Amino acid sequence: MATILFTHEACFAHDTGRHHPESPARLKAVLDGLSGPAFAALDRRSAPLAGRDDLARAHARRFVDALLAAIPSEGHGAIDADTIVSPGSGEAALRAAGAVCAAVDAVCAGEARTAFCAVRPPGHHAEGARAMGFCLFNNIAVGAARARAKHGLARVAVIDFDVHHGNGTQAIFETDASLFYGSTHQFPLYPGTGAREERGVGNIVNAPLRPNAGSAEFRAAMSDIVLPALEAFRPELVMISAGFDAHRDDPLAQLNLVEADFAWATERLVELAGRHAEGRVVSSLEGGYDLDALAASAAAHVAALMAA
Repeated sequence: MATILFTHEACFAHDTGRHHPESPARLKAVLDGLSGPAFAALDRRSAPLAGRDDLARAHARRFVDALLAAIPSEGHGAIDADTIVSPGSGEAALRAAGAVCAAVDAVCAGEARTAFCAVRPPGHHAEGARAMGFCLFNNIAVGAARARAKHGLARVAVIDFDVHHGNGTQAIFETDASLFYGSTHQFPLYPGTGAREERGVGNIVNAPLRPNAGSAEFRAAMSDIVLPALEAFRPELVMISAGFDAHRDDPLAQLNLVEADFAWATERLVELAGRHAEGRVVSSLEGGYDLDALAASAAAHVAALMAA
């Protein structure tokens, strides 16, 4: 079965302003990287709009309503100093969350084993009642909630290898033992969360990496800390917050990963999903701000998903 790629033109219309690192050029770079002959077998689908009921499983409904109401009719608005919205941001955010929901539906229906959502804005910093860190809705958490509500899955896991800790996903998951969150990330770094001691109800596993850590440290953190805990959790669905800003060329942090590291991590997660989750893996784009590194890393990641 082909890997499914979900994306939508509306995600280009989320205009964050000149010089903002989370720009439409990021999505173009990813899609260009997935356009060659090696990716001809991708099943390319249009991302639907997420419904407010889907969003409200992960977010306070009053927050959902207020955020969508705050989208400007012209110009730009600022949710915070880093999180900018424009007239196209509302649909883009609904398509981004909707892509993950559709990907969950597809893999749970057996249409594919793996899916990748090439969408923006990213999501893992968005908390239950707060947009922040370039993120409006927490796309991966919305998808995880749909997997349980619509498909009856008892154990859903998110693995996050973005260079920044996914504080929003952790906050949404941390009191629910049926959800697992495992993260490798640079620490200390924005947003300041992600210490090893943050464990939720035993379902949160953080493996922080020191600045300038590279492949060896990342693979050891995954192999010795994150993957054993995930194995013990026995997920019925593996989800990935696929940020590629831990790449050595990325300007926003100081880790030194390369494309092969993202491929390696993806392969390990695919293998684990094969043991516990009928091979089901849903991945969604998070960070990555050097366009060449982003394109190459996303291509390596998706190639590993396609090999499942």
